Amino acid sequence: MVQDKTTDAAVIEDLFRQQGEAVQALFAPFLPTAGARVPDPMDLQHWAMSAAKLQKMWLDFGAEQVGQGESLLARAGGTDGWQAKWNKWLAEIAGALPLANPDTQAKLVEDSIALWNAILEQYGSGFTTRKGEAPELPRKDRRFGDPRWREQPVFALIHQTYLLLAERINALANDLSGVSPERHEQIRFLTRVVTDALSPANFPLTNPMVIERTLETQGENLVKGVEHLLTDLRKGQLTHTDPDAFELGRNLATTPGKVVHETPLFQLIQYSPTTENVLAVPLVIFPPWINRFYILDLNPQKSFIRWAVEQGLSVFIVSWKSADAAMAEVLWGDYIRAQVEAIDVVRARLKVPAVHAIGYCVAGTTLAATLAFLARRGEADKVASATFFTAQVDFEKAGDLKNFIDDQQLQLLESLATDGFLDGRYMAATFNMLRGRDLIWSYVVNNYLLGEEYPAFDLLHWNGDTTNLPFKWQKAYLTELYRDNRLVVPDSLVIDGTPIDLHRIATPLYIQAGREDHIAPAESVWKLTRHVSGPWKFVLAGSGHIAGVVNPPSSGKYQYWLNDDAPATLEEFVAGARETRGSWWPDWISWIVAHDDTRVPAKGRRVPGGRGDKVFGDAPGSYVKAR
Repeated sequence: MVQDKTTDAAVIEDLFRQQGEAVQALFAPFLPTAGARVPDPMDLQHWAMSAAKLQKMWLDFGAEQVGQGESLLARAGGTDGWQAKWNKWLAEIAGALPLANPDTQAKLVEDSIALWNAILEQYGSGFTTRKGEAPELPRKDRRFGDPRWREQPVFALIHQTYLLLAERINALANDLSGVSPERHEQIRFLTRVVTDALSPANFPLTNPMVIERTLETQGENLVKGVEHLLTDLRKGQLTHTDPDAFELGRNLATTPGKVVHETPLFQLIQYSPTTENVLAVPLVIFPPWINRFYILDLNPQKSFIRWAVEQGLSVFIVSWKSADAAMAEVLWGDYIRAQVEAIDVVRARLKVPAVHAIGYCVAGTTLAATLAFLARRGEADKVASATFFTAQVDFEKAGDLKNFIDDQQLQLLESLATDGFLDGRYMAATFNMLRGRDLIWSYVVNNYLLGEEYPAFDLLHWNGDTTNLPFKWQKAYLTELYRDNRLVVPDSLVIDGTPIDLHRIATPLYIQAGREDHIAPAESVWKLTRHVSGPWKFVLAGSGHIAGVVNPPSSGKYQYWLNDDAPATLEEFVAGARETRGSWWPDWISWIVAHDDTRVPAKGRRVPGGRGDKVFGDAPGSYVKAR
C-alpha cells in the first residue's frame, strides 16, 4: 500500500493523544492516586493563592521580556531559528514513517485493545489495589518504576499504552528502507527523541506522582516548578544542580598549583608535587575546549590530576579560553599549534627532551593531528607517549552526533553564531539531547512538575558550566572531520604547510574507550589503532564518556577489559578480553612507568611558584572562571 505523503509530525502526537484521552475518559473517576488527599473546601484559599502566584510570575516574566532585545531563546526559537527548522525536519522524518498506513494504524489499535484487556483483568472489578500490591505489567521501563504507576489501572494503562506505541514507532524507524544510511540514522535518532518527549511522565495530568504532590501541597509544587522554569528561561539553559553549591578553588578544582604560562588561547597550569621525588618525564594534559578542564579535578576524591600527582608525576594541564569575539578567526590549526607550544614550554621549563601527553575527546583528536604534525617535521621525539581518553580520529562510526551535521543543521548553527562564536549553551543542549531521558526529561519532571530542590552534584555542575566555541573552527571541525572524515585520509588536511598523515605516528599510544560512550562510541575510538604505525595498548572501560574516564581506584566502581593478543576489530578484542574489576588508572600508570621509571628530586622548577619563577596566579587560573 502506498504511504500517504501528507503525514507529518502531528500523526505521532495524535496517536499518543488519542490513546491517552481514551484511557483517561474511561477511568476518570479513578484519577486521584491511592492515598492522595482530595482537597477540602477549606483548602480553596490555598489553591487560589497558588494560582495567583503562578499568574503573577508569568505576568512579571512577560513584562520583563518586553524591550529587553532578542534573548538566547528568542534567537533560537524565532521564525527563522531552530524551532522552525526543527519542526520542518520533524515533519519530514515523520512523513517517512508509514504511520498513515491504515494497516499500521489498525494493528496498533488491535494491539492496544488486547493490552488494555490483559491489564484490566489483573485489577478485577474494583479497579483499585492497595499500595505496594500493584500487579506486574507486560512492559517495564525505569521511568515508570514507581509503584504508583501500577497501583491504579488508569496510570497502568496510560504508561503501558505509551510504551507499546513508542516500541512500535521506533521499530518502524529501525526497519525503514529506501533511504540513505545517513538519513536512516537521522530518522531513528529523532524518532527516539520524539517518543521520549511524549512520555506521560513528562506531563502533569498523566503523572501520578505529580498529581499526588499537587494535591498534597495545594499546588505549591507547581509554583516552585514555574520558578525553576522561568529561571531557566531567563538564563537560556536547563539547570541540573544547585547553582550556589560549588565554587572553583573552594570545593571544585582544588589541587594546588600555579599558572605558569598564558596566551590569548590558553593558560598552562603546573601542579605542586606531593612526593619527594618525581618521574623525570612530565605529563601534559589537553582537555577538550568544549568543556571546562576541571572534569579531571572535580574534588580530591575524584580528581585524576591529584591522583597523578600522588603517583609522582609532574602534571601540567591546559585551561582553554572560552571563545569571544576576539577569537572569531581561530581555526583548528591554532589548537594544534597551542598543543605544540604547551609541549615546548614544559620541555624548556623542566629541561627535559620529551613529555607524556594526554588528549581527552576533541583534544585527543587534535593530539593525534599534533603527533602527525611533529612526525612530519622530524620532531616526534618531543612526545615520549600519548594517551587518548575517548578520542576519535576516524568518524565513520561517530554515533548520534553525526545527526547534527547535514547542511540544514550547519545552516542552523551559523544562524545562531554571534560575533564569530557559538554560545556554549547551544552545544550543551545538543549533548543533553543525546541522553534526553537522563539529562532533560527527568529534570523537567523533578524541577518543573514536582518542584523539587536542586541537588548538589559536582559532575552536573560541571556539565552545565558551558564554554563558547569559535564558530569558524566549529564549522570546519564538523564538516572536515565529522562529515567528510578527512583526518584519516593521508595528506588531506594541511597545517602550516605540513600535511597530516596519521600513519606517520610511531609514538607509543594508550587508547581508552568507554563501553557505553554515546559521544565517542567505543567502535569509533578503536579505529585509531588502524591508522597509526607505532605500538598501542587499548583498554575498554566500563561506563561512558565521563564516568568511564573519571573513575578513581578508591571508588571501586566499574571494570575494564584488556586483550594481550593482536585483535583486528573491536569485536575480536571483546571476544578475547579479560575483565578486571575497578579503575583502569593503575594499569595506565604502570604503562607510563614502564616507558621510563627515572625519578628526580621534586625541587627547582618542579615546584611552581618558587623564587624567581614568574607565574600568572594560583590554580585553577582565571580562564576557567571567565563566562
